[in-house]
Amino acid sequence: MSDRRSFVTQMMRAGVALPAFKVDSLSTIFRAQEMVRTRSAAAAASDEDYWSQIQRAFDDDRTSINLNNGGVSPTPTHVLESMFRDLKWSNQMPVFTMWQDLEPRIEYSRRDLARMFGCDVEEMAITRNASEANEIMILGLDLKRGDEVIVTNQNYGRMLTTWDQRVRREGIVVKSISFKVPPPSDDYIVEQFRAAITPRTRAIELTHITNLTGQILPIKRIVELGRQHNIEVLVDGAHAFAHFPFTRDELGVDYYGTSLHKWLFAPVGTGFLYVRRDKIAKLWPLMAAAKEQDANIRKFEEVGTHPAANHNAISLSVAFNEGIGLERKAARLRYLRDRWAKRLVADSSGRFNILTPLDDRQSCAICLVNIDGVDTPKLQQWLWGKHRVMTVAIVHPEFHGLRVTPSVYTTPGEVDRFAELMLKAAKQGIAAN
Repeated sequence: MSDRRSFVTQMMRAGVALPAFKVDSLSTIFRAQEMVRTRSAAAAASDEDYWSQIQRAFDDDRTSINLNNGGVSPTPTHVLESMFRDLKWSNQMPVFTMWQDLEPRIEYSRRDLARMFGCDVEEMAITRNASEANEIMILGLDLKRGDEVIVTNQNYGRMLTTWDQRVRREGIVVKSISFKVPPPSDDYIVEQFRAAITPRTRAIELTHITNLTGQILPIKRIVELGRQHNIEVLVDGAHAFAHFPFTRDELGVDYYGTSLHKWLFAPVGTGFLYVRRDKIAKLWPLMAAAKEQDANIRKFEEVGTHPAANHNAISLSVAFNEGIGLERKAARLRYLRDRWAKRLVADSSGRFNILTPLDDRQSCAICLVNIDGVDTPKLQQWLWGKHRVMTVAIVHPEFHGLRVTPSVYTTPGEVDRFAELMLKAAKQGIAAN
């Protein structure tokens, strides 16, 4: 969004949630918009006056440094307040306020997510997280004994567990492929999938961006490969949506599941499942739905009684992200990534290993790093226990490192502090520091 009027239009699309967006918060966003309205995303990436305005939308504890925004992100204060307000309202007369007043407003969130993803509203289901969305895809496909599915050993653990249950219960065959970290090229990645395909392959399930290293995979090419062989391609976008810009058509996907409590900054308990319209009828829901709903995307939302407040706040989160602009947001995240990562790469000790390509096409905020000779889990504990810097220790059979993930509220000083501590750990060790 480039001006005040267009941003207010987006806010109005959030319907009754608008009053919860406080006047001072609106004024902050308006001021921020004016500061970068005519500048490119790259030019705005290092404008601390602008980003300090965005940071004010979060009620963040600056006594610690959160570099684990890939797991779950804080929610902007005005979005959280909107959810709290609806929770209180639903508690007054739940059979009316929750079911008849608040629940129908899910259609606002469906509409706004569909617009942002670039699909029809009748292809967008609201779920509670990426795991639910992805398990609908994984468990909803009709497969028979001996049918083969291709996954990678960098897929999210819960999704691999879900496939394993189908193996044990139904006798399907799951083939896991591996790829180098970092991979030498997109061609290389595609060829690993191509080589695993057999006449019995029925599905491929993979991540859009891995939760382990932050590698962005060539989804469009793998979807095209699947179509050439009549193979369904299921995409786990848990860490991708609203992290960097893309649309459904740019990916070409038929199935896509994601969480919204990561990069959209929506409350915990929100996600979406996209299913292309002509695929809906043959994908079974997790919980039973009436036969009349077979071709209705809402059949995937039949989960019983649940709070409406969480998913109704999604529209405000969409408006907040569109107010920043995803191109501008991704440029900022890459600026913060490069600020610490390139500093460690340049260190003369040569002990730092960056396992994520510092390439804007292949990665964004998430980056994996290790130090030769330093135990990664102990390093993570040292950073948090001694210095209140939160990262994630990734230990995979083929690689290891700290997953470092700043967000839009992260300051350059915070990533500088992380880099300084890493340099200290490499030089002096972590035992006595």
